[in-house]
Amino acid sequence: MTEQDRELEELRRRKLEELQRRVEEERRAQIEAAQRRVALKKILTPEALARLDNIRVVRPELAAALEQQLIGLAASGKVKVPVDEETLKKILEMVYSRTRREFRIKL
Repeated sequence: MTEQDRELEELRRRKLEELQRRVEEERRAQIEAAQRRVALKKILTPEALARLDNIRVVRPELAAALEQQLIGLAASGKVKVPVDEETLKKILEMVYSRTRREFRIKL
């Protein structure tokens, strides 16, 4: 086996390991997303869940922050479950005010 063959084999091995790591990370992310979805279905009314889905389409990062907040509030018992759409709007305002970035353009 030549030096080039060894280097090529090492490169193949590294690429395979990287691919396997990515697949595993993606699988974990899908499992976490499914678990969050199940939890949110228990926490939210159907109307509130539909609103959250709409937010996710427009602002995925805001929806993720809102999901975390909802799950945390429900787990700690600080919010009455199921959360209706009006309560979701109030929580959304709170999360939005924390995550919003202001842009100022000076001319």
